[in-house]
Amino acid sequence: MKIQTCLSGLPRHNPVLFRLLLLHLFAIAASGYGSTGPIAAAFGDDGFFCAIDASGKQEIICWRKKNSSFSSSAFPDSIPPLAIVSGGEGFLCGITSNTSRAYCWDAINSGINLVPPMFLFTPYSQIAAGQNHVCAIRGFFYSNIDYGVVDCWEIRQTPNNNGNYAMVPLYGSSFHDPSIRSLVFRKIVSGERFSCGVVKEGGVVCWGPKSADLGVSRVSGDFVTLASGRGSFCGISSASGEVECWGKADEYGVLPVGTRFVGLSAGAVHFCGIRENDHGIECWGSFNDSAIPKGSGFMAIASSDFTTCGVREVDLVLDCWGVRGQSPPDYSPPLQLCSPGTCSQGSCANGKFAFNASVLNEPDLTSLCVQKDLRICLPCGSNCSEGYFLSSVCSENADRECTACSLCQNSSCWGVCGLPSSPETRRQEQQELKNLIFIVGSSVLGSMLIIIGCCLIPQMIKTKNEEGDKNHCISCIGKQVAEADPDPNPEPPISVTPIVETTQVFRLSELKDATHGFKEFNELGRGSYGFVYKAMLSDGRQVAVKRANAATIIHTNNRDFETELEILCNIRHGNIVNLLGYCIEMGERLLVYEYMPHGTLHDHLHGELSPLNWNLRLKISLQAARGLEYLHKEATPPIVHRDVKTSNILLDSEWGARIADFGLLSADDRDLNANMESDVYNFGIVLLEILGGRKAYDRDYTPPGIVEWAVPLIRRGKAAAIIDRNVALPRNVEPLLKLADIAELTLRENSSERPVMTDVATLLDQIMKSGLAM
Repeated sequence: MKIQTCLSGLPRHNPVLFRLLLLHLFAIAASGYGSTGPIAAAFGDDGFFCAIDASGKQEIICWRKKNSSFSSSAFPDSIPPLAIVSGGEGFLCGITSNTSRAYCWDAINSGINLVPPMFLFTPYSQIAAGQNHVCAIRGFFYSNIDYGVVDCWEIRQTPNNNGNYAMVPLYGSSFHDPSIRSLVFRKIVSGERFSCGVVKEGGVVCWGPKSADLGVSRVSGDFVTLASGRGSFCGISSASGEVECWGKADEYGVLPVGTRFVGLSAGAVHFCGIRENDHGIECWGSFNDSAIPKGSGFMAIASSDFTTCGVREVDLVLDCWGVRGQSPPDYSPPLQLCSPGTCSQGSCANGKFAFNASVLNEPDLTSLCVQKDLRICLPCGSNCSEGYFLSSVCSENADRECTACSLCQNSSCWGVCGLPSSPETRRQEQQELKNLIFIVGSSVLGSMLIIIGCCLIPQMIKTKNEEGDKNHCISCIGKQVAEADPDPNPEPPISVTPIVETTQVFRLSELKDATHGFKEFNELGRGSYGFVYKAMLSDGRQVAVKRANAATIIHTNNRDFETELEILCNIRHGNIVNLLGYCIEMGERLLVYEYMPHGTLHDHLHGELSPLNWNLRLKISLQAARGLEYLHKEATPPIVHRDVKTSNILLDSEWGARIADFGLLSADDRDLNANMESDVYNFGIVLLEILGGRKAYDRDYTPPGIVEWAVPLIRRGKAAAIIDRNVALPRNVEPLLKLADIAELTLRENSSERPVMTDVATLLDQIMKSGLAM
């Protein structure tokens, strides 16, 4: 640990001097301290985040810094289920969900409770961890009595017999302030050597060795929540909903004015709040505004030194972002669902709603609380973030609902979504929509007549050919699928999933039902074309539905769309994400594709999904090359992808690679060769990412571009230096070196020196068939 290394040279022979230096070091390392809630952070070099999970058991999920040297053994398995958590310097505290007792732990010994023996069996209703002390309000957490007297104790790092340092609990005599023993508190927060609390009668009182540095003895007014920085604290006023702060102004900077908040957290040099209206994030102090998520609201947030993490309201997934120019953030949370709030008894107050676990679509999950009579009351939203419009207001059991502006269909949302709203414009658009519906309806009717004719008339009229009698029908429906090449190495099995051989016309109502009304929690992704949703058809098939947004529909005329649709219908290959069907009702343009359950290659190489072994990486390289080869050589007319990257290579149920998102981009004869050469170059970048495990561009590295980093090494005969060390190296690295050589060929500056995709596929196939694969 960094702290252990820094302390190794301190004068331990002088205990007094050692203690002073130790305290001085922690004063420098200390950072902000968030308010209690379902998520909290420990700060400093040993920092980590923890949150209450959404399984209904109130168990704890924790994640450390990306570069943490700590082992994950016994962490946090030994931590009991908790009702609420709060973070200090290198440790976290919580209140147990079954006994209301305090439990504190650090990253090294999560199974050791850092609460002094004299307080181990005392029930508490609130707890607040500070720099190296903890204060808690006596009472039962699930009781309707929300106030009580305060106990405080210290948690310090002290040297043990083997020369290391351990967290130990101490009775906090420096926080044993007689003046507060007669007060009862409702809320509490702790900072660096001070604590503050909202007293029952109203107002805030602070105590502790450094409370005088805050510049206030008592603050009037009532506050719904508090959060503390190193030498400052802020609160959300019950009356105005705005933030008020005291102490060192350089920690919180310029306060937001006129904005109502419902949540608050503090870092080293910044504060962040959850806005009341749209549940979006707003930060002040020293922070990176561009890093703050803009597309989703949050139910709960917590801050460490320079990172803030929160629970998204749309899906309860964790999200983290950096502050003060830091990108990416120090912490990368696991892909798990977490509780959006704390469990409580009784009904929810005005302006709040009871969270309904059924929105998570987990049939076995009826509540997020350990007791069935408990509920999570969350603040209602009254507005939506940019790009969404309000489609329903908050009720007793559901928050307001926000719908993407791409689904805006009438004048009630045109103004919010920035769409033309003048009466004349609306009349024109409505007439155009009617014309489009008539044209589409006529086209569909005509197509159906042709299909019926093609399917019935051949029963009487058959055409002879060299293979015998066959029926002919000029339509994209019924096209055969080109089989992928057999897998040369059956372990692990990645045979291509059989593909439906017909393109189906879907009803809009069917796709609405399959996507739960195109709800955001079903979103798989979004792009310039529109949104992609995960869907379950009535026959049990899982599919991906791509829905065109308003801009795409407006800028693509109906004739072009029909032409492009016919091209997509003709594409059938085992290494392509094939089109299954479409829907063009009511002005909508929906394309239904095969669903790829194992996500994208990018997420496996750079995200939170499981890493890929070398055998699978080589096979994915070959199969992706075959998919591009098919688009370039076999498709009619030839298709140029123009956006080849790891996020557009998807993995099916048997880990087969499929090329996706070539969209509707067909190339004309003038730029066909140039664009194909560009596809080859971009595929070379994909090969480098597969080989090196680095992103195509990452500012955390020098040089940030993977091509500028890897190609010179390959050309100097040092390809082994770029091989991803996060995956166990095989005994035989020769296939990987050959893969590097192929990548270098595709990345030649002179495009005429690059191989075509057929050659690339052949070279990759030779690696597999030569017996060199691991």
